[in-house]
Order: sequence, then C-alpha cells, then structure tokens
Amino acid sequence: MTLTYEDRCVITDLIAMHGHLCDSGELDRLDEVFTVDVIYDVTDFGQEILRGVAACAEAGRALGELNPVGHHVTNIVLSAQTDGRVHARSKGIGINADGTSGSVTYEDTIVRVDQGWRICHRKVLARRVPLGG
Repeated sequence: MTLTYEDRCVITDLIAMHGHLCDSGELDRLDEVFTVDVIYDVTDFGQEILRGVAACAEAGRALGELNPVGHHVTNIVLSAQTDGRVHARSKGIGINADGTSGSVTYEDTIVRVDQGWRICHRKVLARRVPLGG
C-alpha cells in the first residue's frame, strides 16, 4: 500500500486531534480519533490496558485534575503496512498544571473504517531516561 499525500495529512490531523479533544475535555468525541474497540496500552505507566473508546474516555474523567493541561504531539512518522494499515510513531509532550512536563512515544496502528482513518491500537511509552536507556 502507498500512502497518498492526502492520507498523510488526514492521519497527521487525526493524531493531533487527540490532544485537542483531551485538553478541551471533549472525551465523548474520542471516537473521531479511535475505533470503537481501540486497544489503548498504558501498561508502561503501571496501568491496565484500556479496551474500547468508552474506557478511554472514562479513564480520562477518572484522572481528573491529574490530566495534563496540554497534550502536544510532534515528530510524526508514518509507515504504510502491506495489510492496508498504517504504523505511526510520534512523540508526545505533556504539560502539567504545575508547569512540569513529561515525554512519551506513541506507537499507533491506524486503519481505514467507514468513518475514515482511526487509531485501533495505541501503545504509550514513557520517556524516563535519555538515549533510550
């Protein structure tokens, strides 16, 4: 499969939209980013895997004031897979209310569904030490 320029733009916007929806508290719109049955893996943070878009929204609500005030995504790299899926790797920067920040790597699998491109699997990896150490 070859990704068109339009596909790349749409997928990049999709990845960016996650932060906008979370930061504005529009968690009921996460189905615009994720498939209904998304697997959201936050085990690197000692949490259970979230299964389904509703579980992702509920986890965000449960986190409440501990959510970052700003989710920023950058360094998006897209790779077309032979099965029609897209692998996306990006960097996330979270800004907390107290001014501290953190960095993650998002590993996404993206599929085309009736509504368009959606993330069906996301693994969030915490960046805790330099140079991948």
